[in-house]
Amino acid sequence: MNPTGPASSEPPHGGLASVPEPTQAGSTAADLAQLLRLSGRGDEAAFAQLYDATCARAYGLAVRVVRDPSQAEEVAQEAFLEIWRTASRFDAAKGSAVSWILTLVHRKAVDRVRSAEASTRRDTTYHQSSQTVEHDSTAEAAQASMEARRVRQAMDSLTQVQREALELAYFKGYTHTEVAKMLDLPVGTAKTRIRDGLIRLRDTMGVGQ
Repeated sequence: MNPTGPASSEPPHGGLASVPEPTQAGSTAADLAQLLRLSGRGDEAAFAQLYDATCARAYGLAVRVVRDPSQAEEVAQEAFLEIWRTASRFDAAKGSAVSWILTLVHRKAVDRVRSAEASTRRDTTYHQSSQTVEHDSTAEAAQASMEARRVRQAMDSLTQVQREALELAYFKGYTHTEVAKMLDLPVGTAKTRIRDGLIRLRDTMGVGQ
């Protein structure tokens, strides 16, 4: 690929894994800025390094906003596609590479939430207009309570070590490396607990089924 030519419209890294890799140790702000600049020139190897260094933080932020692991994966995938397409627009004089990336992820996540809310409003409007009986808000409240209870029960199904690691990684946004340090574990052990906990959580809740 010509290093000075425009980037293709598809990201070369093969999409997001269900459980992202941790931020690479030693990736400084200058390193990430250089990787972004090279990605903007169509450098696939640079984009792969950029993805590996930032995907965990991007996914963690997406989860905090959309509150759903499956939705967060889609948001992060959309964000990295946008990063690959628009990396040439990054300007280090206006902020750090991490800030630029996470701002884009946050925007995608907020757009997803707003889209879901708009869809819910449309469905509610249609439901109200097509019903001859008074709208039952009590039933909606009961349903929301049931969903919240379902999430709590799913988390309760995890082992203590899985729940602890998963909460740090996907509900508080820490990277796998940071989780390992906080729990005084090898990074590989922390990743295993997070991965197994996420798989069990999704199986229990039936996400994606």
